[in-house]
Amino acid sequence: MKALKERIMQDGLCIEGGILKVDNFINHQIDGKLMMEIAKEFVKRFEGTKIDKVITVEASGIAPAIMVAHLLDVPMLFAKKKVPSTMNGILKSEVFSFTKSRSYNICISEEFLKRGERCLFIDDFLANGNAANGILDLAAQVGAEIVGMGFIIEKAFQHGSEMLRNKGVHVESLAIIESIDNCEIRLSE
Repeated sequence: MKALKERIMQDGLCIEGGILKVDNFINHQIDGKLMMEIAKEFVKRFEGTKIDKVITVEASGIAPAIMVAHLLDVPMLFAKKKVPSTMNGILKSEVFSFTKSRSYNICISEEFLKRGERCLFIDDFLANGNAANGILDLAAQVGAEIVGMGFIIEKAFQHGSEMLRNKGVHVESLAIIESIDNCEIRLSE
């Protein structure tokens, strides 16, 4: 996706430790026009796939996921990182955050994720695939199916994509970062 790649090169910042900072247009302050183009591209890439629900993890996946869900005319569900006192029938999965260097539980109410539902997972980043694995686990707990996973940015050097594809997951990434060695962003063509 040309516009996304150009924006990453223009506004993306590298932080030591393998972190790409895109919080000025994707995951803190959001460029709505670019996000809608991202959503349209995901819909195009998963065209022909029956999707009952779009699913993500709070907070950074919410913006692209809600736009994709809107275009598909299906509900969007996000896994929470803290268990609210009002939630009943909780499905939980432990996830390690590369960015925050800690583990936490993601949770969804079983009231909103049902057996047989076909879900598309959308998120901002794919690094090691930990959040994606958590979502696969939550879906498996109730017998829902993850029919595909779409990521705005993939860090190819962290191998999450390879791990997910080895599990048979249909993965689509709109921009693939080959490396950020020496804080130089190198995108794949």
